[in-house]
Amino acid sequence: MVLLHVLFEHAVGYALLALKEVEEISLLQPQVEESVLNLGKFHNVVRLVAFCPFSSSQVALENANAVSEGVVHEDLRLLLETYLPSKKKKVLLGVGDPKIGAAIQEELGYNCQTGGVIAEILRGVRLHFHNLVKGLTDLSACKAQLGLGHSYSRAKVKFNVNRVDNMIIQSISLLDQLDKDINTFSMRVREWYGYHFPELVKIINDNATYCRLAQVIGNRRELNEEKLEKLEELTMDGAKAKAILDASRSSMGMDISAIDLINIESFSSRVVSLSEYRQSLHTYLRSKMSQVAPSLSALIGEAVGARLIAHAGSLTNLAKYPASTVQILGAEKALFRALKTRGNTPKYGLIFHSTFIGRAAAKNKGRISRYLANKCSIASRIDCFSEVPTSVFGEKLREQVEERLSFYETGEIPRKNLDVMKEAMVEAEEAAAEITRKLEKQEKKRLKKEKKRLAALALASSENSSSTPEECEEASEKPKKKKKKQKPQEVPQENGMEDPSTSFSKPKKKKSFSKEELMSSDPEETTGSPSLPKRKKSSPKEETVNDPEEAGNRSVSKKKRKFSKEEPVSSGPEEATSSKSSSKKKKKFRKEAQED
Repeated sequence: MVLLHVLFEHAVGYALLALKEVEEISLLQPQVEESVLNLGKFHNVVRLVAFCPFSSSQVALENANAVSEGVVHEDLRLLLETYLPSKKKKVLLGVGDPKIGAAIQEELGYNCQTGGVIAEILRGVRLHFHNLVKGLTDLSACKAQLGLGHSYSRAKVKFNVNRVDNMIIQSISLLDQLDKDINTFSMRVREWYGYHFPELVKIINDNATYCRLAQVIGNRRELNEEKLEKLEELTMDGAKAKAILDASRSSMGMDISAIDLINIESFSSRVVSLSEYRQSLHTYLRSKMSQVAPSLSALIGEAVGARLIAHAGSLTNLAKYPASTVQILGAEKALFRALKTRGNTPKYGLIFHSTFIGRAAAKNKGRISRYLANKCSIASRIDCFSEVPTSVFGEKLREQVEERLSFYETGEIPRKNLDVMKEAMVEAEEAAAEITRKLEKQEKKRLKKEKKRLAALALASSENSSSTPEECEEASEKPKKKKKKQKPQEVPQENGMEDPSTSFSKPKKKKSFSKEELMSSDPEETTGSPSLPKRKKSSPKEETVNDPEEAGNRSVSKKKRKFSKEEPVSSGPEEATSSKSSSKKKKKFRKEAQED
């Protein structure tokens, strides 16, 4: 008996389920279909054989892309080869997608089935999947589905940024809307300012120029020959500027208040800014069309090509359309009305705005529109599927349309399509090679700049790292030099005040004598009298303690002095002078104490 297995693809992994021995005919009964909704009854029909979870979201995205493209992923292959029986003839695998079923049958040799009973079983598995797999909750399954859905759609939408046609669709739609709005607003300005200066409407026809003139003129009574140069700059015509000046002197318009004039000027400035933005948007559209569809824009122009792309939905959709559809694209209402009334179908749609149909005679308009639609479909396919965008093919196709137009008028036989395409292929290869050369040069320049920047950063970091130990060494050497200079000065001060043992024997006796005299004096006066020299002498101590190395050197010097008590001290000239100065100070202290 053939065993029926079902493969279920989920956002968290692959699940392989086996059906218990049940007749297929009974599964299609309505009672059984209703029992799919009941978990207990569904467990009697289906059991989980194996579950292969995805290790990460990236792996899940790879498997989803493989299933959608009809490719057997390595994870799926491993699952099927491991858990399905080795006798392939006795196994029937149910799959939801016919593409992946055909791929499994071709690569692994398992018989696959889709639709019918399999759809009902997969419906139940999808409903009760979080109950079939242990440790999987409904909330985690929903989160996994949402994350995979976002990543899958993001990967599908990710195209070349420079070849995106969405911007063309939006810009041409905005351009059409701006044309309508500017026309409406300029008519409002004409009507509003016409109360004050009605003759200006007949002289100036352009809307943007009229709004600029309304800003410059303001009150017509203040218009004089000083503003004539500005009028000539705006109108680009001296006669028109003179006519405006003459009309302002003999105008029939009503007087206007200052506040109304301010409102008119502010509104006209808005209209002028809108018209300037419209021009910048048009230049942006031309640049985008030269990047996305250069052949189509070279053939029929940027505006008509962008309208065709917008009406089709994308450049890919336009490339898929046949030439007959491109011919009447934009005239759907007329087409269905003609089909309903059994009248004449339209000959052209959006391509009517190209210059070729307007230049053709009335009897040749249908023929040239059909020929132009053929060339437009070719150009759109070249733009859509070529790797390096180039306008060579569009220029050659335009030449062919020109030759066909002259053939209709004069009878001159045009060149064959094969010869023109051969020339276009040669030129396109040269243009593509030149473009790739430019791109390589740009890439080399970018890499050189990057290398220079990295080298500069590395050099700066090495300088910083090398300078830090040198600075530390210099900082450590400087205090040592200072110490050597300060040692002969600091030793007598400390000997005179703090450590009397290092001085001569005579000063020792004097110091002991001075202590006895000081003790005999009043305690308040004795405490107050020696405090002054101590405060004066404490300042060098505080300065020297700030440097830890100097403090360490001092402690070493003090130890040496303690050891030198036993040895005779060699008295040099500097030490003699220092001892004399200290003895003089001590004599002063004694005198002050005796006087007190």
